[in-house]
Amino acid sequence: MKRQLILSGCAMALALAVGASPAMAGSNAELLKRLHEKGILTDEEYQSLLAGDKAETAAAPPPAAATPAQAEAPTISDADYKRMIRMTDSGVGMEIGGVTFKVAGQINGFYTHDKGQAPGANTAVVGGVVASGGNTSAIRNGLLPGFLKFDVTTKQGGWDVGAHFGMYPGIDSANYANGGGANSGGKNTALQTAGIDFRQTYMTFGKANVGEFKIGRDIGLFGSEAILNDITLLSVGTPGGNVAPANTSLGRIGVGYIYTDFQPQITYTTPTFSGLSASVGIFQPLQSLTGPGETGSSPGFQGKIVYTAKVEDLSIRAWVSGITQRHNRVDGVNYTGEGVDMGAKLGYGPISVTGYYYRAAGLGTTALNLFDTDATGKRRDSDGFYLQGTGTFGKFMLGGSYGESNLSFANATDAAANPTLVKKNSSWVGQGRYNLTGWVTLITEYVHSVSEAQNGNKAKGDTVAAGAILFF
Repeated sequence: MKRQLILSGCAMALALAVGASPAMAGSNAELLKRLHEKGILTDEEYQSLLAGDKAETAAAPPPAAATPAQAEAPTISDADYKRMIRMTDSGVGMEIGGVTFKVAGQINGFYTHDKGQAPGANTAVVGGVVASGGNTSAIRNGLLPGFLKFDVTTKQGGWDVGAHFGMYPGIDSANYANGGGANSGGKNTALQTAGIDFRQTYMTFGKANVGEFKIGRDIGLFGSEAILNDITLLSVGTPGGNVAPANTSLGRIGVGYIYTDFQPQITYTTPTFSGLSASVGIFQPLQSLTGPGETGSSPGFQGKIVYTAKVEDLSIRAWVSGITQRHNRVDGVNYTGEGVDMGAKLGYGPISVTGYYYRAAGLGTTALNLFDTDATGKRRDSDGFYLQGTGTFGKFMLGGSYGESNLSFANATDAAANPTLVKKNSSWVGQGRYNLTGWVTLITEYVHSVSEAQNGNKAKGDTVAAGAILFF
């Protein structure tokens, strides 16, 4: 009786919703499937009701022949079709007259306790990632701020066309008084507001046999695979400033790779051939963060090649990318910042391992063009790497990694002038995850970070973080 009430009631509701009679509302099996997908029916209720429905269908007499009026299919005008709305096959969104609208989002928060080294004569490291100040606690974002992304896509004249927008708000209060943006140091006093980092605003157009063009602001090519495959992307990693947190922590930025950043660009990506694809782009020129200023006359160029394959239980993703830009300083000094990176991620069953390495000249460390040259414009060399391993067992994932970023003096004059300049930032990371639901993941993490100066100064920090991240 309960099953019949459910079926008849839901069939009537569905029929009314689509403007059809109950007899034409579709099969009970299809209705049960929709109710199960929406979580209205449990697995056990779905299987029980489906079995009963099959038995009733087998015993039911054959339907009477349709009258000519019933057999005549209704027609839908072009105007009516353009007004039709249906759900997208995946994600949260809908299709309206050939235009697909999707929205995706993410929210995270972590209790973070950082035990940094107390400041002293032997702990000063210019460019170090370990914040001094002893024990600090914060409720903060991890390496990711929250985000809300909107994608509107369609096909026009044989081209796949899309508009994409991504807002990245943090949960901590931003401090705009110091001239920084949403991702600068925070301000943990009352009557403040969180910062919104509008990282993504770009269009795409392409064809399957032509490739895709991207114009706007989005993640860069050089260093992008490093951060996207880093386990601290979903957690905290090295916190950086924990007294007044910004929108994000550092993760492994500056302790294994240089941050790729979100940059204005015109980029082309080829179709994928036998697992290989390539991207190349022209980028807004970036000025040095520590130089005297530049004319900005030369654009930047970046490129990336990616190979993916799957052989039985073995999955492979390997990449190489590069960056170059000519810098024209206002004092007449010119130099070229350039770098290359490479890496691979191998998965076999529940085990995954990742290795990454970069080498650069005139790029600096941590962020693009930070400490990239000395005062006279002589380039500093830098390199870094990280090694990472994870194991996934049901809903649990355990992972660990080690990484470091190194910076060299430009020459002896540079060494004499900047004895406390960072030489190496490194960290050990241990992480555990539990998939509570399809949307929510619980994460706990321990991180040991070390910053070393060229003259031997050293600062250490130990961080424990626990929280959750939600994707939809």
